[in-house]
Amino acid sequence: MTITVSYQDKIAILNLGDDENRFSLGFLDDINGAIDDLVAGGAQGLVTTGAGKFYSNGLDLDWLMAHGDQMQSYVGRVHALFARVLTLPIPTAAAVNGHAFGAGAMLAMAHDYRTMRSDRGFFCFPEVDIRIPFTPGMAALIQAKLTPQAAIASMTTGRRFGGDDAAKYGIVEAAAAEDAVVPAAVELVIPVAGKDSQTMAAIKATMFGPAIAALQAE
Repeated sequence: MTITVSYQDKIAILNLGDDENRFSLGFLDDINGAIDDLVAGGAQGLVTTGAGKFYSNGLDLDWLMAHGDQMQSYVGRVHALFARVLTLPIPTAAAVNGHAFGAGAMLAMAHDYRTMRSDRGFFCFPEVDIRIPFTPGMAALIQAKLTPQAAIASMTTGRRFGGDDAAKYGIVEAAAAEDAVVPAAVELVIPVAGKDSQTMAAIKATMFGPAIAALQAE
């Protein structure tokens, strides 16, 4: 399954796919193309989700192992996606339907809001356990969205948060049943849908200036 976009009124629902939804080069092309289209088409909000077991398992580590000489350009593309979602001129919410690990969890962090399935799936930054330190840009993104306590609890431990646990720490706004994760995300977006896009983009650029600068510096 490839990336697809459907609409609920003027809220775009972008489905990342039904596999691990890792950030392959094709995935990065597809998600950016989909965002281009929905913004140009006048979407007033964006909800991203997956189908099945995963929201996203993050970086395409198999590809990276085979193409180590391209690591810098690849990570740059991933950072660019995070910065783009962080500053979209419309309200955004990640409806975390299943596992969100590493860069997949960071993609969810780049959204304005997050909901998560309460009965299945983990939200996890496993970097400490897989011995891959956060880049400054990734760390800045996460820390721009979490309290210091939640950042310590998630970034230094490799802890796997279920939906209710993630909500308790403020990592997600709400945990919901499987069939309510996307509707709950839509409900978070609707009250701010239709705000002036230029103003919203400018506000986000100012709010997240340090994180954006860190993401663009690498």
